[in-house]
Amino acid sequence: MTINEIDTGNKSAYEQPAGAGKQRIGIIRYGAGNIFSLTAALDRLNISYGMIDRQTDFGLYDRYIIPGVGHAGAAMHKLQYSGMVPEILALKKPTLGICVGMQLLTAHSEEGNAELLNIVPLNTKRFNDNEHYKVPHTGWNQVEVVNENPLFQNIPSGSYFYFVHSYYIEHNAAYTIASTAYSLNFSAAVCAGNFYGVQFHPEKSGKYGETLLTNFSKL
Repeated sequence: MTINEIDTGNKSAYEQPAGAGKQRIGIIRYGAGNIFSLTAALDRLNISYGMIDRQTDFGLYDRYIIPGVGHAGAAMHKLQYSGMVPEILALKKPTLGICVGMQLLTAHSEEGNAELLNIVPLNTKRFNDNEHYKVPHTGWNQVEVVNENPLFQNIPSGSYFYFVHSYYIEHNAAYTIASTAYSLNFSAAVCAGNFYGVQFHPEKSGKYGETLLTNFSKL
C-alpha cells in the first residue's frame, strides 16, 4: 500500500487508540496533502490522534490540526467541498493550522485570489521575486518569538524550523506570536483566540518542532 492510498482510502491505517489520556487530537482530513510526516511525528511523541473526515467527527476530539500543502485557493475549495467549514468556524477548543493550514485561517490569499476562513484577519501574500532571495523559501530558518505564548514554551527565541512556502502571512502585532525574516519580516506563527497557526512544518523541524507539537497537545 502506498502512502497516498493510506492517506485517501484507508482511514484505519491512520487511526490510533485513545489510550489512557483524555485528550486526543483530530486531524482534519480534507484532501489537501499527505499527512504521513505529521502522524509519524505524533506517533513518536505518543500523542493520541484520529482522523476527521466528516462533520460528525468533530465531537470526538479535544484538539484539532488543519494540515495542508500546495495551493491555498485549491485547499480552500477542497475544505468547502468537504462541508466542514461551519464546524471549523464554530470551534472553541485549541486548533492548529500548519503551513497551508495556517494560511487558510487568514482572510485572503493572493494564491488563486481566494477568500479564506477569515479567523485571523490578515492576508497571505506572495514573496516578491528577488535575486538575493529564492522563491519558494525552502529550508531551515530562525524563528523569533515576539509575543509570549504557551505554544512556544521551552522553545528559545531564535530556534530553527523547517519552511517550504512561496506565500507568507503579513506581520501584525495583534496576531503574530513569532516571526521570521526572508526578504522581509513575516508571521511564522499567529494566534487568534483558540486558533493557532505555524507557517513552518513542526513535524519536520526536529527537537523544537516536537516540543511545539507537545505544547499544543497540552493547551
